[in-house]
Amino acid sequence: MDIVQPPRQRRAAKPSGPRRGLIIVHTGHGKGKSTAAFGLALRAHGRGKAVHIFQFMKVPSARFGEHRVFERLGIPIEGLGDGFSWKSRDLERSAALARQGWARAEAMIRAGHHFMVVLDEIMYPLRYGWIELEHVLACLRQRPSHVTVVLTGRDAPDALIAVADTVTEMVKRKHHYDAGVPAQRGIED
Repeated sequence: MDIVQPPRQRRAAKPSGPRRGLIIVHTGHGKGKSTAAFGLALRAHGRGKAVHIFQFMKVPSARFGEHRVFERLGIPIEGLGDGFSWKSRDLERSAALARQGWARAEAMIRAGHHFMVVLDEIMYPLRYGWIELEHVLACLRQRPSHVTVVLTGRDAPDALIAVADTVTEMVKRKHHYDAGVPAQRGIED
């Protein structure tokens, strides 16, 4: 590791444009996409902003760690699916749930009552063709200007990356699962 001097001056000019809602994408094969989105939701909620989280792959009855804490904090979080595709007994039902879930999320985004709407794990139903990318892009382009939308999942489509204001790609450098260590409650739930 190289030791460097801390910066003494701002490295970039301070932005001077107006504040507005953003499109934020967390993608890639590394861990932390949903976690980063949940962190943004907590920051917004902490500032008194209205936040709603939709999870496209979780079942409505899910009780993972995030569900428990968001419930205590008063942040709505909804499971819209029936689990990951390899656990599904009926992929047609999974597709229908994704479309119904997108209709709910789209209506909420367009209504403009929320400062932030999180679309967690939406890349899966987009990649599977269960939700039409053009419908999502149209909603993002036409949303009220104050609404921030955070989208997560692996392999974000290039067209989504193009309309986003901020894109972070999580890169897996090393993962305990590859070494045979199973998922840990409180870290990956």
